[in-house]
Amino acid sequence: MHGEYKVHGGKLVVADLEVRDGKLAEVQITGDFFLEPPEALDDIRAALNGLPAETAPEGIEAAVTRGLRPGAALMGFSAHAIAIAVRRALGVSKSWRDFEWQVIDSEAVSPAMHLALDDVLAREVAAGRRGPTLRFWEWERPAVVIGNFQSVKNEVDEEAAARLGIGIVRRVTGGGAMLVEPGATITYSLYAPGELVSDMDFGASYAFLDQWVLKALNDLGIDAVYKPLNDITSSKGKIGGAAQKRYAGGTVLHHVTMAYDMDADVMTQVLRIGREKISDKGITSAAKRVDPVRSQTGMERRDVIERMKATFHDLYGGGAGAITAEEYAKAEGLAAEKFETREWLYHLP
Repeated sequence: MHGEYKVHGGKLVVADLEVRDGKLAEVQITGDFFLEPPEALDDIRAALNGLPAETAPEGIEAAVTRGLRPGAALMGFSAHAIAIAVRRALGVSKSWRDFEWQVIDSEAVSPAMHLALDDVLAREVAAGRRGPTLRFWEWERPAVVIGNFQSVKNEVDEEAAARLGIGIVRRVTGGGAMLVEPGATITYSLYAPGELVSDMDFGASYAFLDQWVLKALNDLGIDAVYKPLNDITSSKGKIGGAAQKRYAGGTVLHHVTMAYDMDADVMTQVLRIGREKISDKGITSAAKRVDPVRSQTGMERRDVIERMKATFHDLYGGGAGAITAEEYAKAEGLAAEKFETREWLYHLP
């Protein structure tokens, strides 16, 4: 039985094992990681051999941690990574290619419709009526999108937004406010089965679900990295941010907005980015926190998206998909009933 797990920003961990009488046996842990002293690999094997095959991820991780000799150093991997590799070998932890992915380039719709589509498509995946999906957005008009737990008045200068013709909408996920504009923003959503991240905590799942886009950006010459909890950044500045919501049935909605281009003057007029927000960044201008993809690559926005799609297909497979007429109809109803209403927008004034 064979399982592999590539640590985000780290090394590959491979588990080969057998199951005898319901327990792990003949366990071998290999990979391109670093381990000191080398004899600590014997500790890891000894800790795993004899464990019940149904041991939960945290139990495997705890057994490995307890079994390591004092002073042992795991570099490029961890006890948690070993647990995931072991679970994959047992067939109880899934990888991307265990699913048939659809990739959708959806048409431009209103901000409220995009938020409604996220909710509808996530629920369709949870109900088994749609397969796991990656969707790229096209923005019909500019908007400020605030997090579910933010105050409108604290985050947005409503007078400036109205003067500039910029709408305000509230999404179902947490996180911070962002200004989105047609042609200046790259936004995508993953509607992923919960099994894909079942062995990870929330923090680890954020980085894991965006490994593919970091590779795409790296291939474009951007030194993109993940900054916990939810930022995609580079040495030149922040590129984007992620947010998540878990649905009944296990589906994970994971969406990301990245700055392709940016009008810093408009952003600072509309968003109330206070001193506290940037106090730990060592900078004095909110606009300098962001460095968009266009300035780092010189590429057209559509070409960047096509490269992102190609990277996803190369890594995880999948084929082209589309939003159904029934899904659009559900989203239109939800937008009118929820995302376009003052009650939803101002539930935290």
